[in-house]
Amino acid sequence: MEVPVACDYRDLRVWQDAMKLAESVYSVTRGFPSDERFGLTAQMQRVVVSVASCIAEGNARSSIRDYLRFLSMSSGSLAELETQMLLAERLGYVAARDAAAPLTALRSIARQLQSLKKALSGKLSGTSHFPVPRSSFPAP
Repeated sequence: MEVPVACDYRDLRVWQDAMKLAESVYSVTRGFPSDERFGLTAQMQRVVVSVASCIAEGNARSSIRDYLRFLSMSSGSLAELETQMLLAERLGYVAARDAAAPLTALRSIARQLQSLKKALSGKLSGTSHFPVPRSSFPAP
């Protein structure tokens, strides 16, 4: 039997950082050409929203297995966003200096997700003696 996750996603630093990343990506994509509004701009905005959304949805699920599945989707969205940001840089839509901060943030979030998945997997297999990680940061 799986143990339900009892931690508010808004308390998780990874969710808070994902929300900040979304704000950053929206800011960066405002400078993209208007003919990209339904192309790369929309795709990057959709995928960055899915990062935080999947963290929240997974946390609200009734099992650790479901939570892990949604965290994996969030990790996949980060990889997709990284590719899109690098493409935007190659196409000249964003300067390297403006892409640097979002790229650094998404890599940090990827590491946080990996740590959270490892902690939850340990809890699932019974090898962890720690509760589900909670952020020490207050909810925004």
